[in-house]
Amino acid sequence: MTNSNNFGIVISFFGLWITTYFSIEYQQTIGFIIIFLFGILHGSNDLLLISKINQRETTSIGKKILLYYIIFVFFGIVLFYSLPKIALLLFLIVSAYHFGEQHWNILNKEETSKTIIGFQTTYGLFILSLLFNFHQEEVRKIIGQIINAPITSVNFTYCLIFVGVLLFLNGFLLVRKNPSFSKEIMVNIVYLILFGIIFRNANLIWAFAIYFIVWHSLPSIKEQICFLYGNYSIKNFVRYFKAAFVYWFLSLIGILFLYLLFKDQEIFKALFFSFLAAITFPHALVIMKMQNINKNNSEDIK
Repeated sequence: MTNSNNFGIVISFFGLWITTYFSIEYQQTIGFIIIFLFGILHGSNDLLLISKINQRETTSIGKKILLYYIIFVFFGIVLFYSLPKIALLLFLIVSAYHFGEQHWNILNKEETSKTIIGFQTTYGLFILSLLFNFHQEEVRKIIGQIINAPITSVNFTYCLIFVGVLLFLNGFLLVRKNPSFSKEIMVNIVYLILFGIIFRNANLIWAFAIYFIVWHSLPSIKEQICFLYGNYSIKNFVRYFKAAFVYWFLSLIGILFLYLLFKDQEIFKALFFSFLAAITFPHALVIMKMQNINKNNSEDIK
């Protein structure tokens, strides 16, 4: 168990403690604030990451990555507007893999395989299903607003069980192939129990914020800083923040504009998650490229 994970456990229990002293409205407000501050920040340096990747690759490949990034942003926006059901499905799959890749990046030190990708994706889907299971009515309402259709027949408990079986089968395959995975099984079972406790007791937005910030965004920021500047330090964090500030600030302005327009309407949550989806598609692609470079570097050292 790393120091980062110890920090994550402490902060998670602090977040759980907040649920006993703050109303649902305050939990939701605090959740949105920290997502705006740190969640958006962790994806605001994608262009700098592309520039760093470009130094290690040919110029043509670097330009293609930048072009793909811009295309994906517009693709996400157009897709959510024209084909919201397909867009939502893609968003869930991409987000699931992105979460699983970050949480299980230790597996990237081994040879990449379909089994690892499958496990990382099903792990992320399990996290999302676990969250949805404890907030079924609210999730149905948000999804219904995104796709413009009711989904009252969906039972997220069955989804959780189905994804759980897939996760177990993928995990069983990895136990036999990947020694790094075998060493991490028990501690990650503890993490899943912790996530379940938080998701059950916290408001949907606050529960999502705890996981998204503490267990995804902050570790991702640290990893990005190490990739960009060689190591993590306060000085390098300041450099990272300065480089991301313009894009981060513009994103905040955009979200603030949506909030002022729709703050008194339930549709704001749907718009908020749609906004996250539009920027998640290209961000996940950039991080995947960064992870592959880190994996190749670790193999070269060996």
